[in-house]
Amino acid sequence: MAVIRRGLVVLVLLLVAGLVQGAVEVREFADPVLERRYSDLNESLRCPKCQNQAIGDSNSPVAADMRERVYMLLQDGRSDMEIRDYMVKRFGDYVLYNPRLEGRTWLLWGLPGALVVIGGIVVVLIVRTRRRASARQLSPDERARLDALIKRKRPE
Repeated sequence: MAVIRRGLVVLVLLLVAGLVQGAVEVREFADPVLERRYSDLNESLRCPKCQNQAIGDSNSPVAADMRERVYMLLQDGRSDMEIRDYMVKRFGDYVLYNPRLEGRTWLLWGLPGALVVIGGIVVVLIVRTRRRASARQLSPDERARLDALIKRKRPE
């Protein structure tokens, strides 16, 4: 019984060690600038499978393929823009955390500013309306009622 238990523990440890070892990717860079660019690109590209997870943080096979492709393109001397363009062609605009300002995305970029401007206009209109309402004259009936209330509340 103890032999089986030890065998199971060893098997589980080997499986866990294999999973951990498979998740670690070692990339060799001759230039620290290239290494920094690689890291920045991995943080700025989104995994298509994991949705809101960067390819550098994802363990999906798609993210691993993207990291490998980024590494290869950097080794080929491609610029960051060329690498992003390549990823967009291959996976679509979704891979960019910050979509580019294009005809298709102008509403996405302009809507927050437009909402702030509209909100400011609404606030100004509300303030103006309330000022006008509070500044109007009291009618004779309202004035008489107010005077009566003041006389009743005033200590004599």
